[in-house]
Amino acid sequence: MSHEPLVPPFAVITGAQVAQVLTGSEKQVVDLVEDVYRLHGRGDSVNPPSYFLRFPDRPSSRIIALPASVGGDRPTDGLKWISSFPENVAAGIPRASAVLILNDHATGYPFACLESSIISASRTAASAALAADRLSGSKRPRRIGFVGTGLIARYVHHYLEATGWTFDRLGVHDLSAAHGAAFAEYLGGRGDAPVVVHGTAEELIRESDLVVFATVAGSPHVHDPSWFAHNPLVLNVSLRDLAPEILLASANIVDDVEHCLKADTSPHLTEQLTGNRDFIDGTLCDVLEGRVEPPGDRPVVFSPFGLGVLDIALGRYVHDQLRDAGHLGVVDGFFHELDRYGRA
Repeated sequence: MSHEPLVPPFAVITGAQVAQVLTGSEKQVVDLVEDVYRLHGRGDSVNPPSYFLRFPDRPSSRIIALPASVGGDRPTDGLKWISSFPENVAAGIPRASAVLILNDHATGYPFACLESSIISASRTAASAALAADRLSGSKRPRRIGFVGTGLIARYVHHYLEATGWTFDRLGVHDLSAAHGAAFAEYLGGRGDAPVVVHGTAEELIRESDLVVFATVAGSPHVHDPSWFAHNPLVLNVSLRDLAPEILLASANIVDDVEHCLKADTSPHLTEQLTGNRDFIDGTLCDVLEGRVEPPGDRPVVFSPFGLGVLDIALGRYVHDQLRDAGHLGVVDGFFHELDRYGRA
C-alpha cells in the first residue's frame, strides 16, 4: 500500500488575522519564545545567516531573508522576507513590511504565506520582555526609558505591560520631536505613571533603570560609559546604538553569538576592536538554563540579532490557531503541476 506524502493546502493569512490571534495571547507568545530559545540552545533548529539585499542607490534601505527550521513537537521550515525602508516614515507608512513563508517539514511544500510585520514585531517584543524578566534579578526596574519611538518601541512596551510590568516613570527620546511627543501621548494614555520627554539620550539613560534602544541607527551614537554608572538593564534591540566602550564596561548577553557578531552590530564592532569575544558573557538560553547569572555590579546589555526560528515558530502558532478555528483562507489549486508526467 502506498504511503506517499500529501501536498498540503496552501493558505494566505492576513495581518488582520495575525493580530486577531496574537492580541490577548502575549503571555503564550513569551512562553513560546522561551521554548524556542531552549530548542535552539539544544541544537534542535537550523538557523543559517541572514541574507541582506542592499541597494547602491538607496543605502539606508535593505531587504533581509531569514531562512530557518525549528524542531520540537511542531517541526516547521520557512523563510521571513522583511524590508526596512526608513524613508517610508516620512511618507506616513511603517518602515518595515514583511511576509513569512512556512514549509511542510515532510514534503518541503509551502503551506502558508503570512503577513509578518506583526509577527516580527511580536517576537521581537516577546524576546525583549523575556530577557527583561530573566536579566533583571529579584527586583524589577521601575523607571523605563525608550530611545527610538516607533512600532518596535510600542510593541516592547505592550509586551512588558501584558506580562505584568508596571512603572513609576517612563522616559522617551527621539530625534524627531513629533514622534517623541506622539509616543509620549500614547504612553500617557496607558496608565497613571508620569511620562517625560527627554531632549538627549544621556538624560534619558541616566534617569532610567531599564533602557530600550529601538532606533534605525546605522552606527553608534552613545559612547560614554559613565552614562550607565547606575548599572541599568539595557535592551539593545536595534543593535547599533552603543559604542564598544559601553559593551566593554557591561555584562553582555546575546541571543546567538555567531548571528549577533556580524553586520557591524555593536557586539561585532567590539569584537573587531578587541580581536576576541571575551566580552560576551553568554546567551539568553544560558541564562534560562542557569549556566549564566547576570551580575549586579555592572550594566547588563541584551543584544538580540533576531532569530528566524522565532518567526517560524510564531507563524506556525498563528497558522494552527486559525486552522483549528476553521478560519484559514485556503487558496484552492495553488499547486497545479502535481503529476510528474502531466497525467490527469
